[in-house]
Amino acid sequence: MVGIVLISHSSSLAAGAAELVGQIAGGARVVPAGGTEDGQLGTSSRLIGEAIAKADQGAGVLLIPDLGSAVLTARSVLAELDADGPAVALADAPFIEGAVAAGVAASIGLDLAAVARAAEEARDARKL
Repeated sequence: MVGIVLISHSSSLAAGAAELVGQIAGGARVVPAGGTEDGQLGTSSRLIGEAIAKADQGAGVLLIPDLGSAVLTARSVLAELDADGPAVALADAPFIEGAVAAGVAASIGLDLAAVARAAEEARDARKL
């Protein structure tokens, strides 16, 4: 199953979003990577790398960032990944809606490309 890493500037936001997705898409492995190593607002390459390792179940890992600089940190992690490591993709998706859509897609066994597509297509989901 595809694993999901939620990258946020806030550890509380990442953890809360992971909890939400976990309750909606019970089978999905969703790992938060929020805040800095010292508990401040920001992002951490080390925390993201550790989250990728925790989320990896052999079918790849999808990264979903909350804001622009989280994308930059995620891209720096991607640039440093070992070629023998898991397949990792970065989604251009809304944080919560994309995470929920990705979680549902992962929980039914879709592959990494399909899980990423589900997250990105959530951008068009209307609430009203």
